[in-house]
Amino acid sequence: MSDEPNTQLLEVRDMYAGYLDFDILRGVNLEVHPGEIVCVIGPNGAGKSTVFRAVYGLISVRKGSVIFDGADITNSTPQDVLRAGIAIVPQLRSVFPQMTVLENLEMGLYLERDRDRIQERIEVVFGLFPRLRDRAKQRIGTMSGGEQRMLEIGRALLLEPKLIMMDEPSAGLAPSITKMIFGHIERLNAEIGLTVLMIEQNARQGLEASHRGYVLELGQNTYEGTGQELIDNPEVRRAFLGGR
Repeated sequence: MSDEPNTQLLEVRDMYAGYLDFDILRGVNLEVHPGEIVCVIGPNGAGKSTVFRAVYGLISVRKGSVIFDGADITNSTPQDVLRAGIAIVPQLRSVFPQMTVLENLEMGLYLERDRDRIQERIEVVFGLFPRLRDRAKQRIGTMSGGEQRMLEIGRALLLEPKLIMMDEPSAGLAPSITKMIFGHIERLNAEIGLTVLMIEQNARQGLEASHRGYVLELGQNTYEGTGQELIDNPEVRRAFLGGR
């Protein structure tokens, strides 16, 4: 993992957001520096996914701001957030199961008209994930959950994002496959400086893979620190890591 830089790529300041007239988030603050992996943990209903939806423009921010790469993107549309350089890997599968790996990747660049550019970006992804190259003509619906998640990460990388937000990257995966996916995330961070903000229910593995982390409870920050500091925190261990 790289050393923590001093500049902020993403900063969420005093965010209030929710649904209808009810705020799920009540003053959330977090930041992500270039080249970091940052993990947000907390109980169900704490507001973790709401943070992602608010940053990505899927719900309105009632108060506070979202600053990305020096620009205020608060309440921007998802298209504008993507254009600014934030890609998202959703919790629910977003692949097209009847299409091949290659066709799924091509769909990730459906707005790109330059065929050479499309091929160039796909070759970069195949270089990062050789297994996807080996299975380029295989229908994704016949592949494992881990391989499908790998494809989703690869498809997000096609757009050369400055930040990838991952919603529960281990969701629905067996423990051995979860370990593999976190290994890929750490490898991409080390090799290409991939910056990641993730929500993760598997708190221990998420924090072990991360430079820093945040704990949300009832829509507010309760703890923050390096991944190891949170793992070592007795209150965090007791509440979220199944230990004393």
